[in-house]
Formats: sequence, C-alpha cells, structure tokens
Amino acid sequence: MLASAVFAFETTMQPFSLLPLLGGCATAYLVSCLLMRHTIMTEKIARRGVRVPAEYAADFLAQVLVRDQASRDVVVFRADDAIEVVRRWLDSGTPGSEHQGFPVVDEAGDLLGVVTRRDLYSPQVAPALRVCEVLKRPPVVVYEDNSLREAADVMVREEIGRLPVVRQTAPRRVVGMVTRSDLLSAHRRRLDEASRAQQGIHLRLGPLGRLRAKNV
Repeated sequence: MLASAVFAFETTMQPFSLLPLLGGCATAYLVSCLLMRHTIMTEKIARRGVRVPAEYAADFLAQVLVRDQASRDVVVFRADDAIEVVRRWLDSGTPGSEHQGFPVVDEAGDLLGVVTRRDLYSPQVAPALRVCEVLKRPPVVVYEDNSLREAADVMVREEIGRLPVVRQTAPRRVVGMVTRSDLLSAHRRRLDEASRAQQGIHLRLGPLGRLRAKNV
C-alpha cells in the first residue's frame, strides 16, 4: 500500500495530493483484502497451484503448555502385574480401560516405560509374563512446562502417539499423559474461538453498495 502511494506521488510530484493518495490506496487495499483471497502479487502464483500463505501467525501449539492440555487421570500398571490379569481388566470395560497406552511404574512409583494395548494383546506375549517384560524401549517423556509444539515434535521423532508428563524436579514421576488426541483438541479449541470471533462481526453490503459492519 505504501509503495503504491510513493509511486503515485513520484508520478504527480504534488505534495498536496499525498493525503488523498494515501486514502485511495488504503481504500483499495482494504477492498482487495475483503474481496480477494490472495494479493495481486501472489494471485498468479496461486493460480498455478502453488500454496501461498495468506497471513503470518504464531504457532498456536507453541503457545499452549502441556500442563494445560494433558490428562491428569492416568491409569498406570505395576511392573509385576501379570499380563493375564491386565488383559482381564482391559476386557472388563472399567473406566480408563479404553486407553491405548499405559505407563508402567516400579514398586517405588518410578516410570519404567509405556505399554500399549497392541503390546499386551500380541500373540507372542504369554499370559504368564509380567508387564515389565513386555516393555520395548526406555520411557520417552515430556515436561509439563514444555509447549504442545515441543510435545508434537517428540511424538514425530520417536514415532509414538502418547507421552507421559513429568516435572523437572521429578523426571520419573508421572503426573499426566498427553496424546495426539490432546493436540487435536487444542486445535479444535482454537478453531472454535476463531469461529466465535468471526461471528461477532458480520460484514454486509448496504443498500447503496457501501460496506458496513454490524456488531452482534
């Protein structure tokens, strides 16, 4: 917009016309923002099928802390629990048994790893085994003061769908769980807030074609 005003001023060389030029350029810019999805500079690029970002915004997940989105109602298994007993509990339909992953802790309550339903129901796993014998990897955790973006990055790197949440002062004590569903729920909240904000102001054309804003 400012570049257009400068070009027009250089063409006319009339200082008294600078204010009308700024007004005209500002009006044209606002109209183009309302009626065009892309700017004049990016319109041809978009027509070729290249995705052009319409605006620059902060990463929403980077603004939300894990502690604000993680589930605090965590179901844990003891390392010495028998696979047969655990399977029976999962089949019972008890609240919490529908989860897909469960932290495993030792007698002191320290985290040993995470076991999934697929691990527990694997045909190679004998019912007489203990839960600790099914663990395949050391625990991968996220701190409660990390952002959801950092948690998502860990999930992608480690190729897992859930992370135990711990504190910096007690890195082996589980205080929550964050899953991919929690990340989607955070995005859902963002979309709902944006939808409510857009419904707050409705833009419509008046009887003379003038653009008016109606507050609701």
